[in-house]
Amino acid sequence: MSPEWFLYIKAFHIIFMVTWFAGLFYLPRLFVYHAMCEDEISHERFKIMERKLFFGIMTPGAAITIALGLWMLVPNWNAYMAAGYWMHFKLGLVWLLIFYHIWCGLLVNTFKHNRNTKSHVWFRWFNEAPVLALIAIIILIIVKPI
Repeated sequence: MSPEWFLYIKAFHIIFMVTWFAGLFYLPRLFVYHAMCEDEISHERFKIMERKLFFGIMTPGAAITIALGLWMLVPNWNAYMAAGYWMHFKLGLVWLLIFYHIWCGLLVNTFKHNRNTKSHVWFRWFNEAPVLALIAIIILIIVKPI
């Protein structure tokens, strides 16, 4: 792969990562508000918003981010694995984000069927996980501390 193509792939990887993270930040915030609402109209509105965000923005963003990341990673696997442990940790955090994403999907389904038992306070804490992951990933990619 030419260096120019690699840069385009990296640029689109970052663009779709931003899209994915926008959803990872906003969907749990919708859960906070959904857990607080008390009227049926609001519940139905949040169900629509959560479904559209998860399936229309987050999941495509995640899939394209992961696909482009693999496209860059696989041909250069040995070089990344020999360059230190920063990529190992970054990939571990990406795995955790994938599980977090799936958990969000399960929560969308829980709200869809009116089965939520968690408080808005629980969702406020749940909302912080992707922030911590993003900070760690950016530091690992830019600084390569290990």
